[in-house]
Amino acid sequence: MKSARLLCVGLCAALISCTATNSRGDVKLPTILDSHMVLQRDVPLNFWGWADAGEKVTVTMGNEVATTEAAEDGSWKVSLGAQKADSKARTITISGNNTIELNDVLIGEVWIGSGQSNMEWVLSNTQGSAGAIADADHPMIRLFHVPKVQDTEPATDVNADWKVCTPESVPRFSAVLYYFGLKLQQELNMPIGLINSSWGGSPIEPWTIANGTSGGMYNGMIAPIVQYPTQGVIWYQGETNVLRKNGLAYEGKMKDLIGGWREAFHNPDLAFYFVQIAPWSGSYENGELPKLWEAQVATLNMPGTGMAVTTDLVDNIADIHPRNKLDVGNRLALWALAKTYEEEGLTYSGPLFKSMTVQGDKAHLSFAHTAKGLRSRDENPLNEFQIAGADGKFFAADAVINGSTVVVSAGEVQSPKTVRFGWRKIANPNLINSVGLPASPFQTDNWRGGTGE
Repeated sequence: MKSARLLCVGLCAALISCTATNSRGDVKLPTILDSHMVLQRDVPLNFWGWADAGEKVTVTMGNEVATTEAAEDGSWKVSLGAQKADSKARTITISGNNTIELNDVLIGEVWIGSGQSNMEWVLSNTQGSAGAIADADHPMIRLFHVPKVQDTEPATDVNADWKVCTPESVPRFSAVLYYFGLKLQQELNMPIGLINSSWGGSPIEPWTIANGTSGGMYNGMIAPIVQYPTQGVIWYQGETNVLRKNGLAYEGKMKDLIGGWREAFHNPDLAFYFVQIAPWSGSYENGELPKLWEAQVATLNMPGTGMAVTTDLVDNIADIHPRNKLDVGNRLALWALAKTYEEEGLTYSGPLFKSMTVQGDKAHLSFAHTAKGLRSRDENPLNEFQIAGADGKFFAADAVINGSTVVVSAGEVQSPKTVRFGWRKIANPNLINSVGLPASPFQTDNWRGGTGE
């Protein structure tokens, strides 16, 4: 009995000692606030984390100092003043019961890449990867890869870290996002932070906040970073929604996605540039891919959006993953450079259908983004045009460039009503503008598409 009482006393003393030791909790940060990160320029710099309730927390960067006390639930948040971009590495100190020092922090531009497998697709598995990886010594580019996690409620952290872009860190990173960031870094000459949060095979719905409900991928992979100020998002997704045959509904889903993320990031101007998915000979049902294309072009009616067309980048029509990711990233970067960074004189899109007029037996089509005129990519006659009269029967059409317009006709159609272009899942159209960017597929009957001008 005596030994039992002594054991109890010993256990109780140990428990009390353990409780006392842990009563002063360390200040903690989310993983996205770490050494080697890039912080968004020209906006207040957010810092947040966890500590003991009432614990004083101080964040210091150079002459900037901010202090707060942790709330009853242990959470805390402060902001430092906005900073201009430069190549200077900064040290940030966070102190409370303990001290955290973040080193090699840069100020520049921050972008998120998200979507399904074509965004997730790693650099090492693309065209020209060996040379691209060998040349990827870019200390002004930083990489953050969010692991795949779904959650039923918005999470507060992810298991990841910032890495300097090197030939060792880049091979398993998103190729599209890397090439996008590389183009921006070269053109803007400032640090670029890239956050990859993508999941192969995912439909759009789990990424979306709609009607007060957030999807599992948003909860696990986006919610933890919404306090991290960000310039914009690039998005490459849609294949799974074509397979699910809800292409026309995709316009509304994109509105929910973009609007929800803009609200969550507290940034109504959050740029959102996306990829029009490529032709594929696989298991899409006939007509379903064009429906999604139309919904994607219709998304351009939302401000702050842009779309990169990829119909000419298909190296294998039987592969849903085109391996040329360099041009995809560069085309997205053109939208960002022109729209977000307001570089003048850039042609940032291929031709996008605007309107049709009928003169006799010919349909005259006008386009946005023609640059100095329209061309054929392969110098052959324009292909993939079809025309129909009131009966809805389509015939292969002759299409002739006339400056910035295309004149379409077919002997079988005397009174044109509808023209469509590239309107099939294995389309390989050759209409481009004078800088070589391809025209998006379209059909003229009650067309809902925007132009992003």
